Amino acid sequence: MMVVVFLCSMQPRRFAIVAAMMLSAGALLQAQSHQAYVLYNSSGHRTHFKKMMHRLKGADVILFGEFHDNAIAHWLQLEVARALADAGPLVLGAEMVERDDQATLDSYLHGAIDQAAFDTLARLWKNHTSDYKPLVDLAKERHFPFVASNVPRRYARAVSRGGFEALDTVPAAERQWIAPLPIPFDPELPRYRHMLSMMGDHGTPDVVKAQALKDATMAHSIARNFRQGSRFIHFNGSFHSDFFEGINWYLEHYAPQLKRITISTVTQADAGRLESGHKGQADFILVVDEDIPGTY
Repeated sequence: MMVVVFLCSMQPRRFAIVAAMMLSAGALLQAQSHQAYVLYNSSGHRTHFKKMMHRLKGADVILFGEFHDNAIAHWLQLEVARALADAGPLVLGAEMVERDDQATLDSYLHGAIDQAAFDTLARLWKNHTSDYKPLVDLAKERHFPFVASNVPRRYARAVSRGGFEALDTVPAAERQWIAPLPIPFDPELPRYRHMLSMMGDHGTPDVVKAQALKDATMAHSIARNFRQGSRFIHFNGSFHSDFFEGINWYLEHYAPQLKRITISTVTQADAGRLESGHKGQADFILVVDEDIPGTY
C-alpha cells in the first residue's frame, strides 16, 4: 500500500522512470532464478566463460558440438570464435559446408562474389543466414581461413545405401572431397552402437557407416588444414564429437599430436545441475534450458 501511495504522489515523468526501474529489477530477479544456460566441466562442476576460454586458448583444435537449431549454442559459438580471433591466428571450419563448395566459399571470403551469389552457388543449410553466416563473416573480416569440412552429401547417401563399397566407383578427381580410402571403421564404438539402437527398425550398419564417413572426412579436413601456431575451431552437431568419439576418434588416427578440447550442447528442464548422463560428454558442456525456442 505504501508503495502505491508513493507512486501515485509522483509527477508523471518520475512515475514512469521509477516504474521502469521496478520492472527492470523484477525481470533481473526472474532471470537470476531461471537461467537460460549454464556451463559445466566434464565432471559436472559449474564453470564460466572466462575459465573455459583459458583452457580453449591452450588447445590446437576445438570441436564445438551444437544442436543445429539452438539459438544459445549459436550465440556462444560466435562469442568463443571472437575471443579466439582476438587471441591469435585462427582457422574456422564447419560441418555445414561441404568440401566441394570450398572454392565457392573462398570466393566469398575473398570478396570475389557477394552473399547472393554464395547463397545461389553453394549448398547452404536453411539456417545459414541466422546461425552460420556470422561465423563465416567473422573469418572474412579477420582474413582467416574457413574450411568446408564435410563430405558431399551424395557420397554419404551412397554409403548409407551400399556401404563403403559404394565409394569404389567415385572418380579419382572427386576423391579429394572424401577422407582417404579405405575409411577406418570400428562398428563397436559406443556412439555408433547407440546410434544404431536409437534408429530402431530404420537403422542399418550402412547408415552408421555413412555417419563414420562424415566423421572421418571432417577429421581429415581439420588435420589437413591445421596451421602450426594457430588454433582450429570446428562447428559440428554434438553427436559428431560427443564422448570424445566421432571426429575425435578419427583425429586420433589422422593427427594424434593435436591437442583437442570439446564442447557439447545439451538441453535440460533444469539447467541448475548437470544430469548424470551428460557427465563426461565433453570437456565443457553447455546446458540450455529446454524451453528456449529453436531457430527453426
